Amino acid sequence: MSGLVYSYSRFSDPRQAKGSSLERQAAYAARWAAEHGLKLDESLTLRDEGLSAYHQNHVKSGALGVFLAAIESGKVPPGSVLVVEGLDRLSRAEPIQAQGQLAQIVNAGITVVTASDGKAYSRERLKANPMDLVYSLLVMIRAHEESDTKSKRVKASIVRLCQNWIAGTYEGLIRNGKDPVWLRLVDDKWTLIPERVEAARVALDLYRRGYSATRILDVMVERKLSLTEGGPQTLQIYRLIKQRALLGEKEIVVDGENYRLPGYYPALLTVSEWDDLQTLTSSRGRRAAKHGDVPGIITGMRIARCGYCGRALVGQNIGTRNRRADGGIQDGHRRLHCTSYSNGGCPVPGSSSVAPIERALMAYCSDMLNLQALYVGDRAASPRARLASARAKHADLTAKLERLTDAMLEAAEDGGTPATFAKRARALEVEQNDAAAEVAAAERELASVARTDLQGADEIWTKLAAGVESQDLDARLQARQLVADTFEEIVVFQRGIDPSTTPRGIVDLMLRAKGGGTARVLRIDRKGGWVAAESVADD
Repeated sequence: MSGLVYSYSRFSDPRQAKGSSLERQAAYAARWAAEHGLKLDESLTLRDEGLSAYHQNHVKSGALGVFLAAIESGKVPPGSVLVVEGLDRLSRAEPIQAQGQLAQIVNAGITVVTASDGKAYSRERLKANPMDLVYSLLVMIRAHEESDTKSKRVKASIVRLCQNWIAGTYEGLIRNGKDPVWLRLVDDKWTLIPERVEAARVALDLYRRGYSATRILDVMVERKLSLTEGGPQTLQIYRLIKQRALLGEKEIVVDGENYRLPGYYPALLTVSEWDDLQTLTSSRGRRAAKHGDVPGIITGMRIARCGYCGRALVGQNIGTRNRRADGGIQDGHRRLHCTSYSNGGCPVPGSSSVAPIERALMAYCSDMLNLQALYVGDRAASPRARLASARAKHADLTAKLERLTDAMLEAAEDGGTPATFAKRARALEVEQNDAAAEVAAAERELASVARTDLQGADEIWTKLAAGVESQDLDARLQARQLVADTFEEIVVFQRGIDPSTTPRGIVDLMLRAKGGGTARVLRIDRKGGWVAAESVADD
């Protein structure tokens, strides 16, 4: 024989590594190598701790997966030997899959030796003694059945604990999944980690104010804040805003069934704060500004569009030319044009400065009478209609699923359920879950509208106006969020509604608030000053 001897060990629970099996297997591998005149490769550590062979985690993200990849790439020389304590260390997957992994190793000219019974599995030995192949299959069947039974027992226990928690008859720990990074367990009680809580609160506050994840991370780095030991990452921010643990809930999914355990953790947000956060996240107009010099307050949110072709409006900053004395970008170098601008798809081509539009918008919304004019009528009518539609859709899907379930039960009594029934049922369940999510989003939107009070809103706009004008990043991000919260659409006619009769330098704006109401048309000059304003009835 030629090649090297490798030793692989795996423990589904890292605590198992504290025993003597590691030393025993290492000694066996060294002795086996010496007896057969081979060299034990000690440079490659093949050890998986805390990785399940039943779920194939040791192949997907562990040392065994690396070893199998090395076999495929030819880095493990033929004639080598892999020493394991038993075949169940290699795999506890379904027998046909487990045997496939053994075959992959053996077909590459590598011998698998089990330290527990001294058996060797190689292509030559299995060809000479096929019963060893049968024996290996029996071992794999037993290993899979043991893990499968244990998995079902553990799942049943978790489901029972979840149901008891929801029913209020159990208040202990349920060890499943990851827990929030801002909590630690002390004497079986959850304790807040102050620096992590501060990091979470800062991240959420900046997100509400319209900061992008990248900009939030910049601020956190400046303040030396982090949610984890490894430092802040963009993905952490997006995960954070979706974690129901902020509400104090623990989410556990068992076989596709979602269990929510209220009050499991100390809460960082109230229910209304959570609803507002999710409304921000799911809102069609809510998009974080890109990291840059001067974020636009009306573009990039699917709110502003061209009045001539209906396409979205985009902003373009030309920051390389001479700047203002304070370092800001000149008004004329912050351009606004539609997405049809470059391909000639707009009947009124060209671009205009976005500065006067922003100036006029901030001034308009700084007046309470103007804000009230935007919200003429029942602001909750539109969200209420969306909620009614979503609930009707969910009820319809639920009724269809119930009828199909009854049909499946009847078919089962008659001898079997058609595969098409099961396929349709799965599709309906997916649609029902999507519809339930739509209902939840509509309920959050309606609740948000009900909580919104115009009292003092004009003062908020007024306080931000100067910062928006001076191109202050924080003020512009807050104003951007106000625009997203306030307007359904802003239609810009950069040469006036009727370019043929509109005086040069005039821009017409049509503003429509969220929740319905009367559209308002503003006519402004090239400096952002009002020329005229009027209400426009819906068609």
